[in-house]
Amino acid sequence: MDIKLIKSEHDYERSLARVESLMDATEGSQELEELEVLSTLVNAYEENHFPIDAPNPIEFIKNVMEFRGITQSEFAALLNSRSRAAEILGKKRKLSLSHIRAISGAWGVPTEPLIQDYSLENQ
Repeated sequence: MDIKLIKSEHDYERSLARVESLMDATEGSQELEELEVLSTLVNAYEENHFPIDAPNPIEFIKNVMEFRGITQSEFAALLNSRSRAAEILGKKRKLSLSHIRAISGAWGVPTEPLIQDYSLENQ
């Protein structure tokens, strides 16, 4: 096992190729241990060099709605207001803490994506 830190794009590509070659490693083998260590290094490199931005709360809501088949009417019922739901989805009004709690509780989604700052339309 010759594992080195990933310091460059070349090191990253080489490590990815090695990870792929180790994917069928057997339980308890030295190859599996190498796979686990390399995967950790690759993951750390990717987090530092290819960060994923936090989703916009409204886009997050729309994605959850689409994925789960939730209609705008059902979203409005959750918020107890058709106009409020339309304003939020149209980025005319910000989510309130009570909206975030209702959405998170009813849909079982984390609050983290819902509390991110975002701009309203025409601002």
